[in-house]
Amino acid sequence: MKAIKYTYKILVLLAVLGAGGFFWHHFTTNRTIEDLLHENEQLKTAINNLSKEDQIGYAKVLSQETRDGQLYTKLLFVETDPADYTKQILRKEYEVAGDVVFFDALIVTFGDQLVMDGKERAMYMWRRVYGEKQPPEQGFPIEAEGKPSPRYSQLCEKLSIEDGQLFWDEIWALSNNPKRLEHLGIKAVFGNIVYRKLKPGLIYVFKVSGTGAVNSEFIPDL
Repeated sequence: MKAIKYTYKILVLLAVLGAGGFFWHHFTTNRTIEDLLHENEQLKTAINNLSKEDQIGYAKVLSQETRDGQLYTKLLFVETDPADYTKQILRKEYEVAGDVVFFDALIVTFGDQLVMDGKERAMYMWRRVYGEKQPPEQGFPIEAEGKPSPRYSQLCEKLSIEDGQLFWDEIWALSNNPKRLEHLGIKAVFGNIVYRKLKPGLIYVFKVSGTGAVNSEFIPDL
């Protein structure tokens, strides 16, 4: 009889634990960006501490050659650390047909609903590179969509793995629906594409204005 009672208690305990696990899983997997922004004070503080940025990367030609009558440009793209422009946080090489190259950035702004001092903050994330003979949707990715941007590693440290994934999924989704989170004070300033006719011997420095517009200037590659 004691063995039966003991077994029964074990089964009840396992059932309780299982139910608890189910409800916890249900709660965590059904969290929304609204829940995250309302509940996570560390995230709101990190957003408030985003600084206005100037330089956000640069590119330069590694080589240009003609093959079968078509000019190809091989280029290096570098994303720089917002705190130290001499530090590289992302470095990739691409080859595109032609010498006119488009650089596509997703810029996400946070309004005064989330920023304590009332001054708008923004995040800058590079999406893709493509040539003038190439449809944008066939462009080469720079940062991985749905993944944390290396530019904001400190913000990522404020979140759990689950909350971090939820946040970045929502941020990157703005590239397809720029105003989807506007009711929360978050929107994408989409269409920030800068293009240049690239020439060897120059470094093309990308900068962002206070309004979120990406532009570029060039300097000699010494």
